Amino acid sequence: MRLDGVTVEYDGIRALADVNLRIEAGEFVTVIGPSGCGKTTLLRTVGGLQEPTDGTITVEGDPPDRARKAGRFGFVFQRHALLPWKSALENVVFLRRMAGKPPERERARELLATVGLAGYEDARPAALSGGMCQRVAIARALHLGASVLLMDEPFGELDELTREEMGVEVRRVWRERRKTAVFVTHSVPEAVFLADRCVVMSDAPGEVQRVFDVELPRPRDESVYGTAAFQERVAEVRTALHEGYELR
Repeated sequence: MRLDGVTVEYDGIRALADVNLRIEAGEFVTVIGPSGCGKTTLLRTVGGLQEPTDGTITVEGDPPDRARKAGRFGFVFQRHALLPWKSALENVVFLRRMAGKPPERERARELLATVGLAGYEDARPAALSGGMCQRVAIARALHLGASVLLMDEPFGELDELTREEMGVEVRRVWRERRKTAVFVTHSVPEAVFLADRCVVMSDAPGEVQRVFDVELPRPRDESVYGTAAFQERVAEVRTALHEGYELR
């Protein structure tokens, strides 16, 4: 995935300014920055839901709109948007049906098991916790057969311990499936824990302030949070985040 000089404006207000970024296939990249800096706009533009005002984006050699229509993106948002009258299994297969693809119910069951929900196939969202609903949403995105996962603060409404558990779960699923992942978050520890690389954006209009390689052991579990290497990287990312504010 390549972003070259990407700028986005809404009604004359610049949300993103000259964003340049390369993301390798199979890489897990987190994006963090101040509120209103354009993180969600960046994700929407990469996913073909928003046209850039200037600059170009290519995803596996194609423009985002073509990649989206080809089903290469799986979206996971802060609100899971599960259909309350459908079971977990039916929610997973629903988007495939809408896309005119065969539902592949057995594969959907396997994906629910992959995200730790074996035995909950018939449960409706009201019977599931917030973290469990987000697991269904992740399984739904994977079931589309997408090669790129775009996640916009999917754990934002979860408590801290559940967020950490979900972070471990997402890393595990990513490691097994090796999708390209772009994950927007407001949490510095979460951004560092999940990432191969962490992109720090400046205050609006959003620019790429710094990009950090996160060289922590793999696979990762909750024990990483207590290590000196993790704390040092968190401090570096937090410093860059503050510098992004000061530049404005």
